[in-house]
Amino acid sequence: MNNTKIKTLLESLNPINDVIVKGWIKTTRNSKTFSFIEVNDGTSPKNLQVIVDSCIENYEDVKKLTTGSSVSIKGKLVQSKGKGQNWELISESIEIINFAPAEYPLQKKQHTDEFLRTIAHIRPRSTKYGSIFRIRSELSYLIHKFFKERGFYYLHSPIITCSDCEGAGELFKITSFDLNDLPIVDGKIDYSSDFFGKQSYLTVSGQLSAEIFAMALNKVYTFGPTFRAENSNTPKHLAEFWMIEPEMAFCDLNDNMSLAEEFLKYLAINIMNECSDDLDCLSKHIDSNMNDFIKNIFLSNFVRVEYKDAVKILNASKRKFEFEINFGKDLQTEHERFLTEEYFKAGVIVYNYPKSIKPFYMRLNEDNETVAAMDVLLPRVGEIIGGSQREERLDLLEKRMDECGLKKENYWWYLDLRKYGSVPHSGFGMGFERILMTLTGVSNIRDVMPFPRTPKNLEF
Repeated sequence: MNNTKIKTLLESLNPINDVIVKGWIKTTRNSKTFSFIEVNDGTSPKNLQVIVDSCIENYEDVKKLTTGSSVSIKGKLVQSKGKGQNWELISESIEIINFAPAEYPLQKKQHTDEFLRTIAHIRPRSTKYGSIFRIRSELSYLIHKFFKERGFYYLHSPIITCSDCEGAGELFKITSFDLNDLPIVDGKIDYSSDFFGKQSYLTVSGQLSAEIFAMALNKVYTFGPTFRAENSNTPKHLAEFWMIEPEMAFCDLNDNMSLAEEFLKYLAINIMNECSDDLDCLSKHIDSNMNDFIKNIFLSNFVRVEYKDAVKILNASKRKFEFEINFGKDLQTEHERFLTEEYFKAGVIVYNYPKSIKPFYMRLNEDNETVAAMDVLLPRVGEIIGGSQREERLDLLEKRMDECGLKKENYWWYLDLRKYGSVPHSGFGMGFERILMTLTGVSNIRDVMPFPRTPKNLEF
């Protein structure tokens, strides 16, 4: 039970009023004359201590209560005289809703994250994961609040698409066909008789849809599930994940970088204010320096450096990196962490990347070699945001699509945006789970997703 809820209860009390607390048993200690029960209703990492006198009617049953059992307790909420707690409940009656059997998976011992992933339907009841998913909920609200306060409109972008936004080809294909009876014409599947009449996929991004609406509503953002069929089992990848993608008309790369920095700082500062109990809990379970890390990074200005200068810094460091870095190669996590943790000791925004390593839609710079792209890098995690100013010039966009081998007929509508009232516009994408990892100290993305989807893993 969180402090706000308890305060509300206390304000409504007078000496003769009772309160009812419903929750799950965390621990019990019994004696002949009384028992101590720790109960949690899911709103806070802190448990409420309940004192049960042996004179209550079903005391013998109460003594049999086990961890995980659910109860409804009626009693008086009083200020506690003990250490480590502000209130305790003096019970008058206890309704036992359900006895949890002895094999209840969450016992007092410390469980590994690997084990808890196998019981994703139970792990939210653990103290650590309860905190993680309460923070996830609050962070979702703050994202909407940030954009609402700045005049953005929320766009529900489609989950089913016929285009590959990134050109990476790592898409989940969807079909209504019977896979045992596919229509084959000239050795290939004939999609003309499929549900949509063409090959279709689960989306990897809402960006292209956001660009359409930015050309009408000025500023929009998407926040929804995206999918990537990348056969990767690293701690940073999921097959299903959530993305935040704002898009702004009449906005250049500098405006885009400023918004990205403001966005990250807003989320971090407000999470510290709104989820202090849960962050304190995670500092005990994960990283005792987490609060200091958030303050040091998000209360300071981010450094902006061009890609070519970042490469020079990395090469001048004489550091032996696992991956060689020179102009035309993408930065790896080890490079990003060196820049943020050792060289600048701050959040870093790298911009103006070579066009050869970036998607077709990024605006070509005057040097004809780089594009107006930017990545926001943070200590510990590396890249947290990727974005760009979009190419608004029709002829140059068509040229880039040809270079990337994309069929322009599949993007006819995207090209139309450059024909009819085209304007400079920018946007970025941020993986929701990535920022959640950053603010909680969690090192594996599977542990901030309620039901992680990874290769060979589709439970719950």
